[in-house]
Amino acid sequence: MKLVLRIIPLLPLFLATAFPQEPAEKEKEKEKQKVELPKIYTSVVITASPVEPTVDRRNAEVFQQTLFSRDDQVFHQLNAGINAGQHEGGGKSIEVRRFGFNLDHGGVNGGLKVLVDDIQQNQSTQGHGQGYLGALKTMTPELVEEAQIINGPFSAAYGDFSGLGVVHIRLRESLPDEWTAKIQGGSFGEKRGFLAFSPALQSLDSFIAYEGSFTDGPFLKPLDYRRDNLTANFTKRLGGGRSYAIKMNGGRNNYNSSGQIPLFEVTAGRLDRFGYLDPGEGGHIVMGTVAGYFRNEQSNGAVWKVDGFLGRSLFDLYSDFTFFLNDPVNGDGIQQHDSRLQEGANAQYLRPHRVLGSMGLLTAGGNFHDNQINVGLYPRIGRTPLGVTTRANVHVTNGAGYVQESLSLLGNKVQIGGGLRYDVFRFDIQDRVNPFDATTQSQGRVQPKANLAYTPSQRIPLTLYLNYGRGISSIDARSILLHPNADRIATTDFYQFGTSHHFRRFSIATDLFWIDRSNELVYIADDGSLELAGPSRSYGYEVKTSVEITRHLSLSGGLTKVGNSYYRGTSPRTYVDRAPHFVANAGLTLSAWHGWSGSVRMRAINHYYLDGAGDLSILASGHTVFDLSLVRRVRRNVDFSFAVDNFTDRSYFETQNYLESRPYAGGPAIAGIHGTPGYPITFTVGMAFRFRGK
Repeated sequence: MKLVLRIIPLLPLFLATAFPQEPAEKEKEKEKQKVELPKIYTSVVITASPVEPTVDRRNAEVFQQTLFSRDDQVFHQLNAGINAGQHEGGGKSIEVRRFGFNLDHGGVNGGLKVLVDDIQQNQSTQGHGQGYLGALKTMTPELVEEAQIINGPFSAAYGDFSGLGVVHIRLRESLPDEWTAKIQGGSFGEKRGFLAFSPALQSLDSFIAYEGSFTDGPFLKPLDYRRDNLTANFTKRLGGGRSYAIKMNGGRNNYNSSGQIPLFEVTAGRLDRFGYLDPGEGGHIVMGTVAGYFRNEQSNGAVWKVDGFLGRSLFDLYSDFTFFLNDPVNGDGIQQHDSRLQEGANAQYLRPHRVLGSMGLLTAGGNFHDNQINVGLYPRIGRTPLGVTTRANVHVTNGAGYVQESLSLLGNKVQIGGGLRYDVFRFDIQDRVNPFDATTQSQGRVQPKANLAYTPSQRIPLTLYLNYGRGISSIDARSILLHPNADRIATTDFYQFGTSHHFRRFSIATDLFWIDRSNELVYIADDGSLELAGPSRSYGYEVKTSVEITRHLSLSGGLTKVGNSYYRGTSPRTYVDRAPHFVANAGLTLSAWHGWSGSVRMRAINHYYLDGAGDLSILASGHTVFDLSLVRRVRRNVDFSFAVDNFTDRSYFETQNYLESRPYAGGPAIAGIHGTPGYPITFTVGMAFRFRGK
C-alpha cells in the first residue's frame, strides 16, 4: 500500500501523454491532420483540476488495508491538513477544522465540500447544522476506489461549501473477486461484517455489497451504535466509448451517546471522562439514494458526462448542550428533526484541444441541486418531545454553470488556467409555528478562478505555482427569517503560492496561503439558526513530503501551520476560535513485503483558543495520536488483519467548546470547557476472504 502525494501538475502529465513531442510524432500528426488522444476512463474523477500540485489522492489500498471500527475514521486517512473530531463518540457527523477555521459539521466558515460519485454529501439547512456531513455514514470503506482532495476553491466544477477545499470520493464499479467477505471484532463489543458479490459479466461491471457494524464504545452508557449499509452498482459499456450506470445506496444507523460533558466536573472527580449527564442523547437516521450516470468518450478525446440522483432521508438527533441552564425543571434537552427529499443533476464536457499551437483542456458544465425539507427543533425529556421550539418547511434550490480553460505553453514550461462559475440560490421558507412568517428570496454569486505554474527547466525538478479561487457557502435558510436583510451567501477568497519538487524517490511540496472570508457563521443551538459574525482572515504555510525508502517501504507526511486567524476590523483584535493552528500527519507504510502490508500513522494538533473575543487563556488541549495496522496474506485468497488505534493510550478529547451550562438541577451555572473524549487504546482483528478471482 502506498500513500504517496502526487505533487506533479496534473495537466502537464496528461498533455505529455496525449501529445508526444518527438519529431517523428509531429510529422505523423501533420500527415493525419488530427491528434490521437487516449481515452479518459470512467474510473478517473474527471474535474476541471487546477494545473498546480494541490490535488492529493488516496487510492483504494489506503482504505482496503485498514480496519475501520468507526465510520468517522475514514477522515483520518485523508489527512491533508484536515482535523476531524467526534461530538458523540461515533454516531453523529464529525466536526471539521481546517486552515484555522471551525467548519462545524462541514458547511460553515468556508466549508469542506465532500462528494461521493458526484453526489454532494453536505446537507444544507439541516436539522443539526449547515452543510451537515452525516450522509457519509452510508459509505463503506472497502468500496472506495479513490479519494481526490483539492486544497482550496480552485476548480470551477465545485460551488457551495467549497471555500476551504473539496474531497471527491469515487466508489468502485466492480470488485476484483466475485465474492468478498470480511469479518472483524475488537474492543468495546465491536463487531463488523462486509459481504459483496461482483459477478464476472461481459461488458457489465457490477456489485452488490452489505456492511453491518456494532460497537458500544468505551462509554459508561453503552453507545449501542448499530449501522447497516447496502450499496449496488451496475455499469453497462455500450461500445464506442459510451457507458451508463445505475448506483444505489441506503443505510440506517441508531445510537445512544454521552455528548459533550463539562470537563470541570471530570476534573473535580464528580464525573467520569467517559460518563454522561443526559440519558436520552443519541440519534436515529435512515437514508437512501439512487443515481444514474451516462458517459460518452469521443474519438477526438472529448468526454461528455451526465448524471442525476434522487435521495430521501429521515434524521432525528437528541442533543443536550447546557443541561439545566435554561429550564431548571425539565432540562435543556432538544430533538433536532430533518425530513428531506433531494434531487440533483450534473453535466460536464471536457475537450483537449490546441490554441495557436499550444495544448489545452476546456471544461464546461452545470449543476442543479434541489432540497425539500421539513426541519424542526423540539424540547424533550428523554426522547419524548414536550412542545415545539421551531418548525419550518424549507425549499432550497441551487443552480450553477461554469467554464474553465487550462493551457500549456513554451513546451510545457508554463501552465496557465482560468475559470468562472456562477451559482444562484433560491430560499423558500414557510414557518409552521407562526404561519405569517414566510419568505422567498434569491441571491447569486460569481466565483473567478486563476492559476499559473512555471517549470524553469525540465532538467530541474522544480515547479512554481500561484493560485487564486473564490469559494462560497450558503446560509441556513431559517436564518433569513431572523435576519431578512443579511447576505445569504458568504465568500472565501483563497490565495496560494507554492513550490513542488520531485527527486526520483523523494517529493516535497510547500505553499503559503492567505484566506479572506466575507463573513464567519456562528451556529446558535437554541433555535438552530446561524448568525453572521463579521469578515475574517487566516494565513500560514503548508509542507507535504513523501519518500520511497525501498520498493516496499515509504514515508509520507505533512503539516499545516496557521500564522494567525482573526476577525478583520476589530480593535482590540478578536480571534477566530475553536480550531487548531497546527495540524500534522505522518505515515510509515509497508507494502507487499513477504506477504505483509501495514502502516504506522500519526496525527497531531496543537492547543487552540476557545474564547477568541474574551479570555485567551481558555484553551482546548492538543493531542498526538498513533495508530497501527498490519495485514498478513495467509493464503492466496485469505488475509488476516490486526489494528491498534491510539496504541500509546493517549488521553485526549476529540472536540472541545467553551460554554455556560448547569450540569445538575438546582446546581450552579458554570462557564467552562465541554468535550467529547477520544477513544483509548483499541484493538481490532479481522479476516478477509476472496473467492473466484476475475
